[in-house]
Amino acid sequence: MEFKNRVFGCAVVKAINSNYNADFTGQPRTLPDGTVYATDKAFKYTVKNYFKQVHPQETIFYFKSLNENMNPISLDETYVKHFGDYPSDKKTMKQKVGANLLSCIDVRLFGATFAGKTNISIHGPVQINHGINIWHENNIFSEQITAPFSNKSNDADAEKGMTTIGRQSKLQEGHYVHHFSINPANLNNIADLAGEDAKRLSQDDIKKLKTAMRQGATLYDSASKAGCDNEILFWVQLKEDSKLILPSFNTLIQTEEEKEEEKTVFNFEKLSALLNQHGEQIEKIELFINQHAAKAINAPENCKQFELFGEVLTEVAL
Repeated sequence: MEFKNRVFGCAVVKAINSNYNADFTGQPRTLPDGTVYATDKAFKYTVKNYFKQVHPQETIFYFKSLNENMNPISLDETYVKHFGDYPSDKKTMKQKVGANLLSCIDVRLFGATFAGKTNISIHGPVQINHGINIWHENNIFSEQITAPFSNKSNDADAEKGMTTIGRQSKLQEGHYVHHFSINPANLNNIADLAGEDAKRLSQDDIKKLKTAMRQGATLYDSASKAGCDNEILFWVQLKEDSKLILPSFNTLIQTEEEKEEEKTVFNFEKLSALLNQHGEQIEKIELFINQHAAKAINAPENCKQFELFGEVLTEVAL
């Protein structure tokens, strides 16, 4: 069943003594004023990795694959891997390639810039912004680490008994807010051109997306990302005929400086004031929260709150 509603929302990822999204020097990314941030790609990766792990039957096109020599394969090789050889008829190639790309859940959600044997641009319904740390501190620390191997110096005078010394950097505490929007109509043009068999955004796609957005960061685990967990998913679904446009939620949610019972307190006062003005255009407001680590105050009217984790949604009292 096709999903046609527009959605605005945000996802919060918590990082404790962790490096959610490093730059190419290994440091947590920072804005010029020192505020720590993460790219949209970091959050999308957690969503796609969740699909790979939990829904292996789904095709994820934009995800690194390796050949027999353990090297990344090209865009055209990825297409052939999933769909076989390109269509021989150049007149219908774009139509068939477009339909094949829309069979991939990551393309139906996030779109695609396909510059292979043919060129296709797909404007994805789900647009995710950079995540901004809204915690009142941006404390980054570094520590030295050693490897169990020689530094392989070619200098004859170098100390051969030395092992390689490295450094890793982490953020002491951060709460990254990723604003996102969903507009299913973004796919209409390419889906119409791709033909009747082209897939559009479905209710099942959205169900899987919501679960991945509230659990994907916690599922993905590595040495640098240990300590990164999903914390909140806030979902504002408009009525199908609504024309309402909402601003980014990044600056409308705040964290209190003092914690309550070791829980981070998220204040929704500014966002609630905005949403309460447009209640007649909103179909539902849902707040998924990790109750063990976070607490929400001043939530909007008619907001239903659920536990963040678990297969079955459990509504809890605000």
